Amino acid sequence: MSEQIATVLAEFGQSFGDTRTQLCQVAAAILDDEHCVLSGSVLDRETLDSVVTTLRDRLPGLTFDASSVEVLRRPGAIRLAVATNLTGLYAKPSFLAEMLSELLHGWEVEVLREQERWCFVRQADGYLGWAYRPYLTPEPTVSPPPTHIVCEPVSLLRRDPVPDAALVTRLLGGTQLSVQESIPGWAKLSPMGGCEAWTPAANLRLLRILPSDEAGRRAQIAVDALRFVGVPYLWGGCSALGIDCSGFVRLLHQLIGLSLPRDADMQFNAAAPVAFPYQPGDLLFFGENGRSASPKITHVALSLGGWRVIHSSRSRNGVYEDDVQAVAHLHESFVATRTFIGR
Repeated sequence: MSEQIATVLAEFGQSFGDTRTQLCQVAAAILDDEHCVLSGSVLDRETLDSVVTTLRDRLPGLTFDASSVEVLRRPGAIRLAVATNLTGLYAKPSFLAEMLSELLHGWEVEVLREQERWCFVRQADGYLGWAYRPYLTPEPTVSPPPTHIVCEPVSLLRRDPVPDAALVTRLLGGTQLSVQESIPGWAKLSPMGGCEAWTPAANLRLLRILPSDEAGRRAQIAVDALRFVGVPYLWGGCSALGIDCSGFVRLLHQLIGLSLPRDADMQFNAAAPVAFPYQPGDLLFFGENGRSASPKITHVALSLGGWRVIHSSRSRNGVYEDDVQAVAHLHESFVATRTFIGR
């Protein structure tokens, strides 16, 4: 009986094995011939109900007590926002753990679990990880909706609206905020944390006039991409301080008002296939198993037109242009091209 239960739970472990967005860690203890107690943790009630229903269907002679299983997503969960200009999202509650991704200023997270000075959090797109609690703050009960997005890779914020005023902080491309006041050439911002500062108006893009047509989006994303040339490669990075391949293409799409999944394989699965000739903004994917029915996606680049791409690669340690046909390892590992723009 215990082997049958272990088999079912192992199957669920595989079905919910993508720890980036899923969590299902359930163990079972058999009390007698009729009763079994479940323990562990799951992401949400739907996951737990699925586990219990399957166990009951496969093992109808047993009664399963799931009251000890921790359900992380609960009604009324605490929601916090990033109060610093950037913070990491880690695989474990430690700065020494693998950095899975990064969170920009103002991004909201749902707190699922707390451990000392760390929070296990869920982003709006479902991505999971550990964030440092002191870098998060409760969202203001009353706050104006964002009006602009930072379009400059790094935007310096100064105490006064003059170029030589003292630096207050800096915000990174992709950050959304509300402009409090405007004067010619400058915009006044009030990031979380209570400070007020000025940044050049040219560093901001008005959200309500982001390009919405295909041609406008393709033209803008190609211009934006070139502004990041030279940004160093960083596994899990999402900003101009260091960025990985999927973080780069996701950020570029954020700047034109489109939301993408975090990682390259997720982007591949969510995007629409396209055929050659490739247009600016199309995404070229690379990986293992080549063009087989089930390739393992490991890299993504943004087309600037045809085979000319810009990407953040470990091989060149950062964001640079390449010709896929002229670079052997890119040509050999190319899988397919897909897009989130039009088509």
